Amino acid sequence: MVRVFAYGSNLCIERLRARTPSATVVATGTLTGYALRWNKRCPDGSGKCNAFATGQPGDIVWGAVYELAPADKVVLDRFEGLGHDYFEKVVSVATREGKAVEAIVYVANSSLLEESLKPFRWYKAFVTTGAAQHDFPAAYRAMLEAIEAREDSDAERHSREWAIVASARR
Repeated sequence: MVRVFAYGSNLCIERLRARTPSATVVATGTLTGYALRWNKRCPDGSGKCNAFATGQPGDIVWGAVYELAPADKVVLDRFEGLGHDYFEKVVSVATREGKAVEAIVYVANSSLLEESLKPFRWYKAFVTTGAAQHDFPAAYRAMLEAIEAREDSDAERHSREWAIVASARR
């Protein structure tokens, strides 16, 4: 099994399991010295999440550590655009139980960063729904909710993705 630290749309259990059926939650916890940014530019012009390394001890990113079967990790790598959109890095996640868990995290390609980007409404909903599913602290969830999102002009994609969000919120 492979451990992956999810902090963006893959936080939503239903979203991740639709892509990687073997995904099981191992722990929730934080990455210290990272800040959550929505600055990874997608070809559609929207912003996706990025665990941005700041090196500042006061910066943290909450997330969930999932275990995936190796074949599912290969599938997830394709969805994440490994090697182009995101690169992987091995990190130590501080769990709520006070233990350190090693996992892989996807970090955005620095050539694709743009601070003015906004996520699509459905993408933000995956992140906020996942944060609620994993019972992240209220202040962190409020920070996520405060992110300004925009509508997706691709109605078919919006409907497809929002259906997954809706099933997760039931």
